[in-house]
Amino acid sequence: MQIESVDEPRRYESRSRSLVAQIKDIDARRPDFPGEHVIVFGVGVLLMLSGMRSRTLLRRTLVTAAGTALIGRAASGTGGIARVARIVKRLG
Repeated sequence: MQIESVDEPRRYESRSRSLVAQIKDIDARRPDFPGEHVIVFGVGVLLMLSGMRSRTLLRRTLVTAAGTALIGRAASGTGGIARVARIVKRLG
């Protein structure tokens, strides 16, 4: 019977990292697919419009905030509007 050595700091590091940080790492490592940011932007706009039409203040706030977050994600994500701005800057 063999006992495998476990790297203690690494094991505790993975436990101490938040779920959000782990999801961000996974998202940063995966490749983009064409039109991803346009789709996210569109869904964000639809959520914002839906949120502004909601009846209750809580729902209006939550849905509009989610739409705003998606628009921000589309604008700041890898290869999104930042990439387009760099290309336009090179052309101009």
